[in-house]
Amino acid sequence: MAWPVSSKDMDQWFENMFPAQWMNRFQNNFPAWGNFPSLLNTQSPSVDIIDRDDEVLVRAEVAGMKKEDVDLSVTNNSITIKGSVQHDKEEEKGDYYRRETCSGSYSRTLPLPCEVVCDKAKAKFKDGMLEVTIPKVEATKRHKVKVD
Repeated sequence: MAWPVSSKDMDQWFENMFPAQWMNRFQNNFPAWGNFPSLLNTQSPSVDIIDRDDEVLVRAEVAGMKKEDVDLSVTNNSITIKGSVQHDKEEEKGDYYRRETCSGSYSRTLPLPCEVVCDKAKAKFKDGMLEVTIPKVEATKRHKVKVD
C-alpha cells in the first residue's frame, strides 16, 4: 500500500484483515457481551464544572456505582474522582454453568476554574449522580463592575 492512502484503500485493508465473518463466532451468546453493564465505559465519567458567583459546582455521572465505590478529593485548584466496581453473574441450568465477571475503574483529575476552599467542600450522591459544591476563596469571587 503506497502512502498517502485513500479512505477507500483503508476500508479495503480493514476488510482484508478483519472480514465481516470474524464477528460470527461471538454471536452464540457466549460470552454474553450484551449483558455486561455499561460500567466498562466508566474509564472517564462525564463531568460538568459550573462556575457560580460564590461556589464551584461539579457534577459527575457515575451510573451503576454506589457511594461507597466513589473516592473524592479536592485541592485548592483541582478535583479528583476515583471509582471502581465489580459485578459477577452466575447461571446454572442442568449441566450448564456460566460465570461472567465485569470489573472497571476510573480516575479523573480536573482543574477547577478558580481557587476554592477545599476543606468546606460538600458532596451528595443520588441516582448515579455525584454533586460536589465547593465555596470559592474570597479573593476569587466574582465582583460586578458598573460600566459608565
